[in-house]
Amino acid sequence: MEAQKDALRRIITTLANKNEELHSFLDTLGHAIANLEENSSCVASDLEAEFDCLNSALEEAKGALASTMKEEKMRKENQLENQLTQGRAALQSAEELLQFANQALRIDDDEEFIKAARQIKERVTMAPAFRLTMKPVATDSMSHLMVDFSKEREMLKHLHFLPVPRAPEVAPDDCSICDNTVKVAWRLPDDGDGGSEKIERYILEYRKTDYGGPARIKDLQPWETVEDIRSTQYTLTGQKFDTQFINVRIRAFNKAAGSEYSDPVTLETPAYNFGFDPTTSHLNLRVVMDTVEWDPQGGKGQDGKVKGKENKGRSGTPSPKRTSTARSPASRGSRDRFAGESYTVLGDRAIDCGHHYWEVRPLPDCKAFAVGVAYRQGLGKFDQLGKTAGSWCLHASQWLQTSLAAKHNNKAKSLDCAVPERIGIYCDFDNGELAFYDVDSRQLIHSFKTKFSQSVVPAFMVWCGGLTIATGLQVPSTVGKVHSLQDSPSQSEHSENHH
Repeated sequence: MEAQKDALRRIITTLANKNEELHSFLDTLGHAIANLEENSSCVASDLEAEFDCLNSALEEAKGALASTMKEEKMRKENQLENQLTQGRAALQSAEELLQFANQALRIDDDEEFIKAARQIKERVTMAPAFRLTMKPVATDSMSHLMVDFSKEREMLKHLHFLPVPRAPEVAPDDCSICDNTVKVAWRLPDDGDGGSEKIERYILEYRKTDYGGPARIKDLQPWETVEDIRSTQYTLTGQKFDTQFINVRIRAFNKAAGSEYSDPVTLETPAYNFGFDPTTSHLNLRVVMDTVEWDPQGGKGQDGKVKGKENKGRSGTPSPKRTSTARSPASRGSRDRFAGESYTVLGDRAIDCGHHYWEVRPLPDCKAFAVGVAYRQGLGKFDQLGKTAGSWCLHASQWLQTSLAAKHNNKAKSLDCAVPERIGIYCDFDNGELAFYDVDSRQLIHSFKTKFSQSVVPAFMVWCGGLTIATGLQVPSTVGKVHSLQDSPSQSEHSENHH
């Protein structure tokens, strides 16, 4: 009966997933139709406006040429009219002189004839007909005002309109996620007409998501945009991987238009996210978001009897004048809260498989702190980190003198190095490895080798100061398996390696 129920549950789950995919697909189609109508109208309007601009430019050129031709015509007409008037006057003067000459030929008196001949000679010399040029000052040709469009016609024959680019294709095999960066790579489809060579820029859009299937139209997170990318790959930096996946899509642009978005691709972004668990926090610790700080007034006025027998004889972490740590009425419901001199707070998410990484930054005024991991069930409320068989930590003290030590099972190993400004913690649960790194120098500080028998949680101790955690980080490429670990004869459960 149970087998049939399990089979039916799987069928129902499959149908529910398929139903969600169909809803998403229908939403996609609806958006595609709406965008198609809107974009086609915009493209038609842009094309009409472009041709209107060209027509306006031609009309303007036509008007300018027509005005020039009219002015040139009037100028030439005036010149020819003046020349015509002068020619008519010269012709009339020549006809009168010719008539006078014919009359002089009939004179019989020699003296009168000579006098008339002299007058004719003088008048001929001064006649306008002999002073006029017989060539028109302006021709009737207007050819120098004609427009030669032969080059333009030849250019138009070779003119190719830029098409709308085809959508790029994200290449998942070329994408990589490493060192808190996401490298996204894509390629252009081969369209055969060289359109891909005219692509000038790309737009990348991405969004974080907890859904591992195909990207949905609607998601809790909005798309974020990176513009003006000039190559076919881009690396996203400064990301906090607080979701399991990331959707990416690309759009290509030439000088004229942009392509559709590529089909979104979902990339897995594994990272360990956790915060402080306030219900475990010692009363003298104050947790605010990703910071825990020492609060000497947190347990003031409480009854000190709650420390119990478990705390007797402990040398403990250096501490101020003992503060009573009994629970206030408001905190009695939290049975997991640490007490006594165990100034501890745990993480709110356990590790039971895989390898994970987080960082810790002590505040400048922090006098003592410890960071590591612990079995939650094996750590009593009065226990201190590193003093039980189920806790491993790096302990730093800057009270009176500076010291750094690795602690486990009530045994400490002094480390000859300065207290780092940032500490990276790497936990490989499956291989039983816990390593501490100086984040800035990328050097290994210390490593534990063990076999975890149950899930562990990040653990922190703070006294007089505070520290901040950074989670949602990828395991850095510089952090790998710690090799050449040597077993310690004095510790049966774990071995250590110190660099």
